[in-house]
Amino acid sequence: MAATEERREVRAEAKWVRSSARKARLVVDHIRGRTVPEARTVLAFSQRAVAREVEKVLRSAVANAEANHGMHGDDLVVASVYVDEGPTIKRWRARARGRVARIKKRTCHITVKLVESPTAAPRTPPRAAKAETAEEKPKRARRAPAKKPTTRKKKEEAAT
Repeated sequence: MAATEERREVRAEAKWVRSSARKARLVVDHIRGRTVPEARTVLAFSQRAVAREVEKVLRSAVANAEANHGMHGDDLVVASVYVDEGPTIKRWRARARGRVARIKKRTCHITVKLVESPTAAPRTPPRAAKAETAEEKPKRARRAPAKKPTTRKKKEEAAT
């Protein structure tokens, strides 16, 4: 990568996901370095429940890239994806002879970072395209006044 070439990085993060970080890391290891369509396919066919949460974060990152940076979703690559431990929710369960057992409900934070593929063709951002077309479009006409209510209840409300 040349020094003048800039690679935009887009990220999305899901916090307090109700799964342990260890289980989530098993899933995210499969999609690291893949293109977005490949990663979606891998997650769709994964047997693990946390794969649905990872897919949501991936979709969010793609939506961020398309809406905010004008990138095309299929041209993106999962540059990095990692899972950090979140806070552990502690609960108690009654046991025999008046004792108690601790239950740890672990959470994690999932982060997905996407970059454009080096082979992707450059595209114009949608905001720039909207700015050009906004000058050409005429302003909308004002809306017509609302019609009179047609139902009995609305007629009674209008009469009072």
